[in-house]
Parts: sequence; structure tokens; C-alpha cells
Amino acid sequence: MILYSLLHSYVLGHDAMKRMQSSNILVSGLRGLGVEIAKNVILGGVKSVTLHDQGQAEWRDLSSQFYLREEDLGKNRAEVSQTRLAELNSYVPVVAYTEALTDDYLTQFQVVVLTNSPLEEQQRVGDFCHSNGIKLVIADTRGLFGQLFCDFGEEMLVIDTNGEQPLSAMISMITKDAAGVVTCLDEARHGFENGDSVIFTEVQGMTELNSCQPIEIKTLGPYTFSICDTTGFSDYVRGGIVSQVKMPQKVAFKSLTTSMTEPEFVVTDFAKFERPGQLHLGFQALHSYQRKHSRLPKPWCQADGEELVSLAKEVNSSQTGSAKVDELDDKLIKKLAFVSAGDLAPINAFIGGLAAQEVMKACTGKFMPIMQWLYFDALECLSEEEGGAMLTEEDCAPRNSRYDGQIAVFGSQLQEELAKQRYFLVGAGAIGCELLKNFAMIGLAGGEGEVIVTDMDTIEKSNLNRQFLFRPWDVTKMKSETAAAAVKQMNPSIRITGHQNRVGPETERVYDDDFFESLHGVANALDNVDARMYMDRRCVYYRKPLLESGTLGTKGNVQVVIPFLTESYSSSQDPPEKSIPICTLKNFPNAIEHTLQVTHTHPAGNTHTPCRDAKFLERTLKLPGAQPLEVLEAVYKSLVIDCPRSWADCVTWARHHWQCQYSNNIHQLLHNFPPEQLTSSGAPFWSGPKRCPHPLEFSTSNHLHMDYVMSGANLFAQSYGMQGSTDRVGVAKILDSLSVPTFVPRSGVKIHVSDQELQSANVNVDDNRLEELKTLLPGPEASSHFKLTAIDFEKDDDSNFHMDFIVAASNLRAENYNIPPADRHKSKLIAGKIIPAIATTTSAVVGLVCLELIKIVQGHKKVESFKNGFMNLALPFFTFSEPISAPSHKYYEIDWSLWDRFEVKGLQANGEEMTLRQFLDYFKNEHQLEITMLSQGVSMLYSFFMPAAKLKERLLLPMTEIVTKVSKKKLGKHVKALVFELCCNDLTEEDVEVPYVRYTIR
Repeated sequence: MILYSLLHSYVLGHDAMKRMQSSNILVSGLRGLGVEIAKNVILGGVKSVTLHDQGQAEWRDLSSQFYLREEDLGKNRAEVSQTRLAELNSYVPVVAYTEALTDDYLTQFQVVVLTNSPLEEQQRVGDFCHSNGIKLVIADTRGLFGQLFCDFGEEMLVIDTNGEQPLSAMISMITKDAAGVVTCLDEARHGFENGDSVIFTEVQGMTELNSCQPIEIKTLGPYTFSICDTTGFSDYVRGGIVSQVKMPQKVAFKSLTTSMTEPEFVVTDFAKFERPGQLHLGFQALHSYQRKHSRLPKPWCQADGEELVSLAKEVNSSQTGSAKVDELDDKLIKKLAFVSAGDLAPINAFIGGLAAQEVMKACTGKFMPIMQWLYFDALECLSEEEGGAMLTEEDCAPRNSRYDGQIAVFGSQLQEELAKQRYFLVGAGAIGCELLKNFAMIGLAGGEGEVIVTDMDTIEKSNLNRQFLFRPWDVTKMKSETAAAAVKQMNPSIRITGHQNRVGPETERVYDDDFFESLHGVANALDNVDARMYMDRRCVYYRKPLLESGTLGTKGNVQVVIPFLTESYSSSQDPPEKSIPICTLKNFPNAIEHTLQVTHTHPAGNTHTPCRDAKFLERTLKLPGAQPLEVLEAVYKSLVIDCPRSWADCVTWARHHWQCQYSNNIHQLLHNFPPEQLTSSGAPFWSGPKRCPHPLEFSTSNHLHMDYVMSGANLFAQSYGMQGSTDRVGVAKILDSLSVPTFVPRSGVKIHVSDQELQSANVNVDDNRLEELKTLLPGPEASSHFKLTAIDFEKDDDSNFHMDFIVAASNLRAENYNIPPADRHKSKLIAGKIIPAIATTTSAVVGLVCLELIKIVQGHKKVESFKNGFMNLALPFFTFSEPISAPSHKYYEIDWSLWDRFEVKGLQANGEEMTLRQFLDYFKNEHQLEITMLSQGVSMLYSFFMPAAKLKERLLLPMTEIVTKVSKKKLGKHVKALVFELCCNDLTEEDVEVPYVRYTIR
């Protein structure tokens, strides 16, 4: 179970995961929405999941129910889906149930989820669950519309409302008065909000605060807040840490019956603020229509649309509570009728992700639930013509096709266009798997088109809890090929090819001009900014739409990039992460993140060169400052002084290293800066962010000390290709026999207090020692005697000692500085730079991405038709906005953006290539531009200040010859065009900003 729940526990926490693992869940209705919810809940790691459905698979189910096949038509949906859903997580029992839902049967569940249920059943089950302490989630999708309702009882305790790590700040002052104003150090804003509760530790003087219960605060500014009357407390002296405390919050829910008349709404799109109230009535009218006709309104049937409007008006007139609206939106209700028979995979993915997250909230008390109704629509996916292009009943009639549920909304023409699409998907991880599933369901590349997915990674065990296309037997296989085969099972019509290439300059021979020009668009499923920006540049250059998305725990975002319409991904960027000063890491840590970062690299795993190699020495001696001496000293130490001959030598090395790190270095630091040291201004040196350390005394009876030696010695042995050991008793015996020299601090040792001081310090390199080391290093002939191997950090292998060493080293250093330690779980999260990911957020985000894909394939041209989105399912919070238009520049009277450029054909009519002189003349004559500088990449091809002789030579050369001459690289046969950047003057000799040049050579 640990394997499947690990990443979810990074988001939810250990306690929440335990509560979830004791919860039995019922999911009723196994059409597309139900299977999406069940998938996400099973991956989350609950105790059990029961699948309930009394219906048989129909053609329209295949448009979004990814675990049904054509051969399953006529079979019970729950029974068919059970086997395939059970494969997702072997630790979660999954059973099918096909009888009616009786009250007795419901009592065994902690959470009940209803999808595709009549209103009467929703009310019956809802009233029973509300009265019996069973939490209820109702989810429904109708074409482009979605509905979600939650009832978690009259007194639910929410343990953590937002899931954020508790904030903390260091204190510089506390006033002794009625307000009790706390001022924090101005290194960073405290980040607290009004009403937050905090506790105090390490306060000197006003020590009464250290034992106080959580205090509710009132913020006064970014660095100050008020706590309480402190006049009766002792005088504040110095120091102290204030930490936020997550206080449980009670939340009361109304029953479904009550909430229908007095609804509370979570708004998903503030541009549609009035719609939830309208759709609340519209969905009730749909239930009335179904009850009356035993079917939903026919797709795009005018008569059925008019009837639904009449029913909605009846529902509205019968309302006595706040659910009643002043005026019904007839057009909106009609559109609900027109598309309600549809069943769309992207809408199910979005609502299914949200619903599954609510199930987890119900189980765990972690995060704020939806209070209590949520409505969503994606009507922008319809035609951009006023009112939407009126499809006909014939266009959208069922055809006994797997896409019937989609044709009911968009007609058959869009289906034909989707089948022709050629898309490039970059990444087959969590987002990539969800995208491929949705691609298969909507019929992307289901005809003459193609999906090309590339991912260079293999499947790891830790992938299985969110990358749902993979199974335990797929571990070590290539992600792209395995994912492609999995979605081929879902829809055999999809044409898909898996690649194992990294995207970047090194693969531009594969993903060349011909490749990109053949695409209709690109979807990113990447986990790093550099790769995203590279793909963004490629899409801008080739003028291809880009679908960009990302997740972080319960947070997710979607961005759509449309040629000539929107800005690109690279147009706006998040600010860079704040780096931790080197001196803080080295000598003055004050948080566990500091101790983890400084211990991330094992000291034995840094040496890559085993001998006095000429090339190695040449490279090393070119390094700046004191680095050559530091590198050679480290190499000499590894190869000569510390080189072990036995396991006992490895243990000895680890013990001495422990002594150096956690005792000797601290003694030296305190010798330089004694505990009572004052600064030049008379303030205590050890105050504020500087925590006064204390040295540790080694003991074989201390488990943490032994953990460090055991893991350190084994890693040291691995570095030299030696056999390690897990015999702690044997290691203790070796340690007992060791004699560790007593350390005496030295005078004259310089310890830098700040990075500024470090950078400005004069570097004195001992040239004599440098020359001595060059001769002392073993020569090339000694390489056969050494097997020194660099150790690459791998967090997920619990047998390799990597995390053992990092946890021990970090917590020992934390003990030096009286910093609270971190357990293995938290240490792995920080040191492994793990990006928490859960299936619910991924599912919801990808649903939104695929709605934007449908708009692109439909040919939408208005920027207001597209939606960038951000969500935080923990709060819950949603915001949508139209993409930012591409910024416009002016060249003479011509407006241009990042999507525009000059197109220049290098080959002239006579078959000869344009020379530099002809290139310059072309711009002067055709565009009235005087080029002052011309570059290609990092190569300067021409400048007005170039020496006359060089300029005379270049003016006569063809452009490609100049490029190869300056860059010293031959142009590959795959290169069809070059990109040139220009600096120009207009004819008045004023600088003008102009687009780049695409210079075609083939």
C-alpha cells in the first residue's frame, strides 16, 4: 500500500491517508463520469470501492467510458468495469453490485457517490445518508454542462482547510502593551492572515508566550501583527519563532432536499456569475423531462428545447426559497436541452476529478469541501457564430458509433476533423496518460491523423498511483510505448506512435521542419520549465497551437497558445525561486530545508577522475579563483589519503567524517564566534536568523549516529567498488576500537558571515601547493587500481543507503542548531525535490485542456472563446480568463507580434543563393530598413563596425557559407531554413524594432 499512497501522502499527509484507508466507498453509475470518479478514488488508496450499476453498456457510453469495449455492448457496465478498475491498485478491493440500492445496503459505506441517478433516488438516498452520518456526493454531466453536490453531515470537522505548509517567522520585537504587537525580521513577509492562530517558541524574556495555547492574531502589516494584551508578561529580550497552527474548523451541510430550495454555490467562472442559479433550475427541469418522457431531450431538437424551457419556468415558479430567480435565461436552458444527451470525456474528466477530490475530503477531513453546489459549462466549445451554429437533429442523431455521445453535442463534421488531426504529445507521465486517454475517447487521430508521443523515461513503481495507464508488470518498460499500447486498447481506431526522444536541439534532426510543418498542434505534458520553453519556441516558430498545463498537489493550471491570437508560454514567467545564501547553508542554518540542502551530496560521491589525466588537469587549472586548488585537494584526498583497503577503513572514514561535521567544525565556529559574541553595533551575534549551535558527542548507542556511520560507510564503499555491510553490531565493534583525535580550534581561520563578504574576499591560492598536488596525484598508469564511481542520488530505492544518509546527516546538523528534525517522508519530499501529484487534479486539468483542443479543431478565431484556467481543489477555488493577446509592436504603419517575421527565400531565380550584400540590399529596397547588425544564434554575421577587410570578404559570400564559417558547424540536411535576428535603422537613421527573419535555403 505504501507504494500507491506515497505521492498522495505528500499532498494529504500521513494521518489523512490512514483515515482514507479505512473508508469504504460506493460509486453508483458506471458511465463515463462514474468510471472517472472510481478510477481516481481507487488510485487514492481507500479501503474498498463498490461499483453499482443496473444498466447495460450502450454505444453512447463508449464516447467517454474508457473501460468499455465494443464487445461489451449489452453487458452490465459495473461488472465489465470491475476487472479493469481493480488492476489500478491491488491494495484496494473493487467489487461490482447490480441490485437496487436499499437502505440496509448503504449502511456499510462511509461515502456514497451517485452519478446518472434520477432525482427521486438522489433525494431518497440523500435523506437516508444525511440522517445516518453517511457522506454523500452527487455528480452529473449533461453534454457541455456539469453538476456537483456535497453533503457531509451537519457537523463535519475540517482538519486543514487549505493544505498549505504552516508558516513561520523569526521575531525581532514584541511590545509590552494592550495590543501586543509582534514585529518579524524583515528578511521576508510573515504571510499570516487575520484570524490565523499562532504559537511561540524560543522567545527570550517574554517567556510566558512559549507556553501559551494557540493565539488568534490580527495582521497590521507585512511584518507586524497583534496578538493580545502583554502588559502582564515579562519584558521581551530577544529572539523567538512564531508558527502558524492549523485549527480544526466545523462545517455544517444541509440535506439535499433542503439545499435544493436554499442552495449555496461555488462559482467556477466569475464571468458567468449568474449561471449557477439558472442551471440549478435547468437540471431539475431535465429530471422532470426524463420523468415525463423516459428519455432526455433529443440533440438539437427545437421542440424539446422549448419544452425544457417551459418545465424550467414551472420549476422556478414552484420555488419558495432562494433558488427562485427573477428571470429565466431561456437561451441557456435551450442549449442545455440541445446538448444534454451528449456524453463528453473532457467534461467527465473535469467533474470526475473534482468529485473524487470531494470523496477524499469526506474520508479525511483534509481540505475545505464544496459548499454545496457547483455548476460548470463549456458552451464556448460550440460555434462562435452568434447563438451558436444551429446544428440539426440529423447532424447529431445517433449512428451506433462509439462517438455518439460526442456527435450529439457537436455533430458529425467535428468528428471527421478530429480523426484527421496530427498531434505531438511531449511527455507520457501523469498528465500525458490522461491526455492520451482523452485523445482516444474523443477520436483524435482516429482516422488518417496520428498522435506522436515521446518520453525518454521508463516506468517506475512510484508512477503507478497517478499514471493510470501503467501496471505493476509494466515497470522498467518505456512510458511512451506502454501508454500508446494502453490507449489503443481503449480505442483501437487511434493511430499512435511512441518515441523515446528528449525534445531539444539534439533531436532537431528528428523533429525537424518537415515534422513540425505536418502537425496540427502540440500538447505539453512536461515537468520542467526549460523543456516547456523550448517547445514553446518551436511552436511559435512553426506557428502551431500549444496546449500547456501543469499540476502541483491540488493546484492546477491550463494555458492555451494560439498563433497570431495569444501570447506564448514564454511571454510571462513566474519569478525565480529564492535561493538560500551559501553562508546560511554552510554555517548558519535555521530551518530543516537548509540542513537537507547542504547534506544532499555525499562527500565521497564527488570525484569522477581517477588519476593525473592531462585533460583533467587542463580543465581544472582553468577554473576561476581557488577552485583548482580545492578540486585537486579533494581528488588527492579521495585517491590517496582516504582511499580504503577494507570495510573497516570505510567505517573509520565515516566515523572521522562524523566527528569533523558535527563536532570539530562546530567547535571551530564557536571559537570564532563565541555564544556571547556581540556585533559592531552591540547586538548579540547569535540572534535573529543565526542560531547558536552546540557540538555533538558521538555514541554507538545513539541510533542516529549509527545510521550516519552505517549509510556513510556503505556509500563510501560503493564509491570505491567495495562490498558494504549491514552488520550494525560488527560496525559498533570497529568503532569501539577506534581512537579519534581531540580537536583543538585554530586561530586565524576565516569564516565568512555573509555571501557578500565571501564574494569580496581576496582569494589567495598557494601556487606551491598546487604544483605539489599535480605531482602527488596518481598517474594514468594507476587507473587500473582504482574503481572510483560517482554516486547519483536515487530517492526511491530504500536499499541503497541514499535516503538513510541524507536523513541522518540532515537531522544531526539540525540537532547541532536546535532545529526540529524531519522524518524520512518529509526529507525525501524536500531532498528529492518531489512535485506532489494526485490523480484528481490531473484528471480535472486535462479535462480543461481537451475542451481547448476541441475549440482549436473547430477553428475558433476569437480570443474570448478560449479559456486559461487555474484551480486549487483544496480551497476550492477556480478562476478562468481569456488568454492575453499577443503584444503588438509597430514597424512603420505595420503592426506585428511575436508570431510575425520576414520571410526571405535564399535561392534566387537563377538558382544561386543570396549573398550578404544582396541580403542587405533586399531589406533596404523592399522594407526601407538599413541593417546595422545581423546575427544567427550566438554568431554575429554582420555589423556596421566590422573591420573593412572582413566586411569586404563577407559581402560577397552566400549567407549559408557565412553561417557555417562563423559558427564552425556544417548545416544538417534536415535544415530547411535559418533564423536571423536584425538590428535596423529606418531611412531617417532611427532605430526600429522589427521581427526576425526566416531565411529559407531548401
